[in-house]
Amino acid sequence: APKIAVAPQNCYKVTNGAFTGEISPGMIKDCRATWVVLGHSERRHVFGESDELIEQKVARALAEGLGVITCIGKKLDAREAGITEKVVFEQTKVIADNVKDWSKVVLAYEPVWAIGKEEPATPEHIRAVTQALRSRCLAEFPERHDVSLRIIYGGSAKLGLYSKIS
Repeated sequence: APKIAVAPQNCYKVTNGAFTGEISPGMIKDCRATWVVLGHSERRHVFGESDELIEQKVARALAEGLGVITCIGKKLDAREAGITEKVVFEQTKVIADNVKDWSKVVLAYEPVWAIGKEEPATPEHIRAVTQALRSRCLAEFPERHDVSLRIIYGGSAKLGLYSKIS
């Protein structure tokens, strides 16, 4: 199996139809890609994609046999309000009913407030959010995933800052 895969950054919620400008999961598979990135912050905030639309896209991509990297995260207002963990869990919960095999899903924590900034999220912040998310997922729907739940950091980085994240 290849060690590197290419994943398009979006796909639509249906298999076929006249959806000009959109790419279907079938088109992705035709290009021999096996994963797709969904819920990226720009799709949410620039194009207005709701959690419900992302849920539909995730469900379709998984049903079509693609792996899904689902971006979760919120803007600065959520961080300042102290609700980051709540927001990322709610974004995860929305897709959870559609996931039968968590080996086909990766959650990418993407703190929108840190993207393209001089000071990205700290390792301590990333660790706190991802550990809280993992604990909440295990508590809320243990029957739907196991310890194989993968959570990665999908935000800005700064050279040398992240060597201590475990």
